[in-house]
Amino acid sequence: MPSRPAPISATKQALDTEPQYIDAPLSVAAAFLVLAIKDDDASLATARSVLGSTDDLIKSITVRDISHTFTCNVGIAHRVWHPLTGRPLPKELRPFKEIKGAKHTAVSTPGDLLYHIRAPSMDLVIEFEKILLEAFGDAAVPLDDVAGFRYFDGRDLLEFVDGTANPDGLALPAATIVGEEDPDYAGGSYVVIQKYLHDLAAWRALKVETQEQIIGRTKHGNTELPDAPAPDQKSHKTLCTITDAQGEHDILRDNMPFATPGRGEYGTYFIGYSRYLWVIEKMLERMFIGDPPPLHDRVLDFSKAMTGVVFFAPARPLLADLGD
Repeated sequence: MPSRPAPISATKQALDTEPQYIDAPLSVAAAFLVLAIKDDDASLATARSVLGSTDDLIKSITVRDISHTFTCNVGIAHRVWHPLTGRPLPKELRPFKEIKGAKHTAVSTPGDLLYHIRAPSMDLVIEFEKILLEAFGDAAVPLDDVAGFRYFDGRDLLEFVDGTANPDGLALPAATIVGEEDPDYAGGSYVVIQKYLHDLAAWRALKVETQEQIIGRTKHGNTELPDAPAPDQKSHKTLCTITDAQGEHDILRDNMPFATPGRGEYGTYFIGYSRYLWVIEKMLERMFIGDPPPLHDRVLDFSKAMTGVVFFAPARPLLADLGD
């Protein structure tokens, strides 16, 4: 017997809260474009128009992508949320909170809009950014533009597999998409970005066994290692696992390596999507301050955070409405 169609009201509600491409699969190429929007009325109007045309801009690229895997997510930061949307802030949207540990600091840096672009090849990324920046004109100033690439079997430049703990199946939207706790912004997602630069020479000077203890997984087989007994130094894997009375709270990491070998720059661009901003904030506190303090994440002895910004990626209909 054929299934009954969903009621019209339920279908409309699903469309009204349709997320952006949060759950798109890991890509071969990616870019992280951070923009500042000028504060004059004309620039804000241009920005609203460009944001409202997001779907059309994406379609201008997807028609050229025979793999149909090109995606782009847009995040809006605290500073420009009300000027651009005219709406109250999402419940947890706030500026990136600087976290200063005894040895390392998670810095807070400027940024109004984030374009997280994923594609099967870099030519599509470049074409999209070209069209996008032409649309913004003088209204936006690029603050950062990082091209990422897939490194072998999904490894970072420290040569460990990245993103193993990502949720999948029904756990993915449950961990990343805002729901009834903030109904006005259901379908959205909090996004945190950080650009890390690695000291590869110092990292490679370590024995593999020491690297594995720091990460919490084996290097070649990606097998999870047992947690260190309290109060010993915790691994990166353990410090990034957030639990409370409700259980474990996951986030989606879509990190990408980036590099400019001629300048000796090798890094990881961290991007985390979460239903709750506090989960990522708690993860970073554990990394930079330690659990217990001052036992910080030893990855930070080899990876320096250069940026830190919080965005909210609203549901697709909210973006489209900005064009009106």
